[in-house]
Amino acid sequence: MADRKLLNIELGRVTAEEYKALPASGLTVVLDNIRSAHNVGSAFRSSDSFKVDKVWLCGICAVPPSAEIHKSALGAEFSVEWEHSDDTLSVIRRLREEGYVIVSVEQTANSVKLDKFKPEDGKKYALVFGNEVQGVDQAVVDESDFALEIPQYGTKHSLNVSVSIGIVLWQMHRA
Repeated sequence: MADRKLLNIELGRVTAEEYKALPASGLTVVLDNIRSAHNVGSAFRSSDSFKVDKVWLCGICAVPPSAEIHKSALGAEFSVEWEHSDDTLSVIRRLREEGYVIVSVEQTANSVKLDKFKPEDGKKYALVFGNEVQGVDQAVVDESDFALEIPQYGTKHSLNVSVSIGIVLWQMHRA
């Protein structure tokens, strides 16, 4: 049976100002040296979709305004609060002081599988996503409360960081 696609005006989209007025989700995304502006833009877009409170752009990350970010963010860089820092470690230390649980999304010896993780009600989570080649810096992993790993079954055991962000944010809302 064929189904009619919804028109944009039927989607109930909020404005950037209305987005900022929505209740906090308790989720923050930290990008650790993401080199591709398109991946940064995609992170903004996924963050907007799942009502992330803030995106931290750390190290070499591109920052708005940027045509490359805007191309994949589709304007989400205007709705999601963001800040840049040269140093990821200082950001996660600050977030910990603000009461966040620091979670590196990374494959580690003791990582928690995403499908087995359930966020605790009332807790705030800072999700750290790493560089496209090197992943989350080891010093950041060392200072994280734990690592979260997306189970994978193929030959690569590697996803594009922008895909990983979407998967993890979806699971955080689903759990």
